[in-house]
Amino acid sequence: MSINIPAQPPTLRDQLVQSPLLIAGLALAFGGLIGGITAFGPLYAVAGLLALALATTLLVSVKAGLIAALAIATIIPFGTLPFKAIITPNFLTVTLVTLNAVWFLRALARSDTYDVRFGSLGLPLIGFLGLTLFSLILGARGLPDPQTLHNYAKFVLGVFCYLTVINCVRDRDTARLVVRALIIVGGISALIGLILWVLPDATALQLLVALGRIGYPTSGRVLRYVEDDPNGLERAIGLNVDPNSFGGMLALVAVLTLTQLAAPRPLLPRWLLATLGGIQVLTLLLTFSRAALFGLVIAAAYLATVQYRRLWRYMIIAGVTGGVLLMGLGYADDFINRVLSGVQFRDQAQQMRLDEYANAIAIIQRYPVFGIGFGAAPDLDLSAGVSSIYLAIAQRMGLVGLIAFIGLIGFWYTRSLDILPQLDDESTSWLLGCQGAVVAALAVGLADHYFFNIEFSHMATLLWCTMGLGSAIEWLINES
Repeated sequence: MSINIPAQPPTLRDQLVQSPLLIAGLALAFGGLIGGITAFGPLYAVAGLLALALATTLLVSVKAGLIAALAIATIIPFGTLPFKAIITPNFLTVTLVTLNAVWFLRALARSDTYDVRFGSLGLPLIGFLGLTLFSLILGARGLPDPQTLHNYAKFVLGVFCYLTVINCVRDRDTARLVVRALIIVGGISALIGLILWVLPDATALQLLVALGRIGYPTSGRVLRYVEDDPNGLERAIGLNVDPNSFGGMLALVAVLTLTQLAAPRPLLPRWLLATLGGIQVLTLLLTFSRAALFGLVIAAAYLATVQYRRLWRYMIIAGVTGGVLLMGLGYADDFINRVLSGVQFRDQAQQMRLDEYANAIAIIQRYPVFGIGFGAAPDLDLSAGVSSIYLAIAQRMGLVGLIAFIGLIGFWYTRSLDILPQLDDESTSWLLGCQGAVVAALAVGLADHYFFNIEFSHMATLLWCTMGLGSAIEWLINES
């Protein structure tokens, strides 16, 4: 008598081992490694293999894609591929395009179980992007130059991250992972900035110039100083090129970190959150960006007023600690003088801001409806560019664009405040962290333009990713 034992289905390991695609892929990888070493040297060959591994991971996991996008946007936002094919694609663009392709194709392939989500802002946001396109075409008289068009496309990808996040964050574990990742990569970026600031100028300059192979500047203002005086205070920049944009990014992620530090159920150990938050705040101070410091204080005050009273205590501790460190480093007087001169509009940078504001108001008066677009100013007596996201939007997109932007932000806040009472302690900390981070970005935007600047698309990416994460929490409530 024979017993028929049902055949066990092949395991994933067996399928991979027997897969001709895997064998072909390994052969190509090995051949590429040998060929790369022969043609370009071991550094580029290994970099190519790492890129291949990352691309494969992105095609398999949207979580990996989200973490990669956040890591690039915070740590190495200006990194580009070391070759040019008509344009030079940067790491962030390639990652976002791949990530969006993966979740959208997954939605098409699994239309019965994987729906495309637009969130509370999806359709209005698409309308806002339509306005930006209209202003781009109108301002360029139908023919934008290639560089402006390239930068604009990267900016649109960054804004589109709102939809990217709500279509990738579909469960609590993923939401938890994204918040953790943003805090950690923000801490890594701050640590890099702190190390570069501590190093001798010559060593830091040598390290930064070495990144010229992947698109970073190799001449000019590589290191940055207050008032552009090499004999004065050095400003922390990390790998973000500009100290003010670096400070704005740190303000956004530091608020998320501080929110988790004050939360009843933090996502990371409190000692780790305190360490990461301390590094982020200290590095932010060393950027000497007054707008970033103002944004951080306003956001922390918002969170302390709305929910976490203990943040007032943390703010005092952080202020005292930062003051002691600055005194120990011998920068306390310079820092205080810089803040006071900024408030009183006495220094060169603030005088330039006043000139920019006057110029922007003149542009808005001449082109009040749809603005001048994203290129150069059409009149010789005016110049585009202003250190304020609100004036920048009104300048580029007119008052119609500014009203649309304020409406989007206001609707998002109204919606997120409405769902707060329905949340448990853990998800409340997530949403409040997102709210605080956006408050920081909007406060920074009073005196800086980086969150709405097509040349700094990673800043738009971080802002709209944060808002997308806040909207994704709403879906988690509806499905719980």
